[in-house]
Amino acid sequence: MSLPDWAGGLRSALDEKMGIELFELSGTRSVGRMPVEGNTQPFGFWHGGASCVLAETLASMSAYAEVGAGGQIFGVDINATHHRAARDGWVNGVATALHIGGRLGTWEVVLTNDDGQRLCTARVTCALQRPRHR
Repeated sequence: MSLPDWAGGLRSALDEKMGIELFELSGTRSVGRMPVEGNTQPFGFWHGGASCVLAETLASMSAYAEVGAGGQIFGVDINATHHRAARDGWVNGVATALHIGGRLGTWEVVLTNDDGQRLCTARVTCALQRPRHR
């Protein structure tokens, strides 16, 4: 799986600021990464809020891929457990759908360092508003 053609132009100012890169996208799975550099807390470690930004971005992109053009999605819940710290390299993320219903979808997002060690496990729920067909 790779990026669908329509996803190439989907970037936000926050994506740019945080350095998020997206590599794979579907309604049930997305893969991306973000650099540790520039996304740390004052003590030099990866910021837990950066984990939440990456997790919500990956889950939200999958949610949008699920509803399709003309649909809308809104994050309604995020929970993140931080397992270990990072000081350098990249934080890699994989969002996997746990449940996709008619109006809500939930994705588990696993964030790892460059050595594959789990840094964070997040769960993101999004409201799904599918386009109306006439």
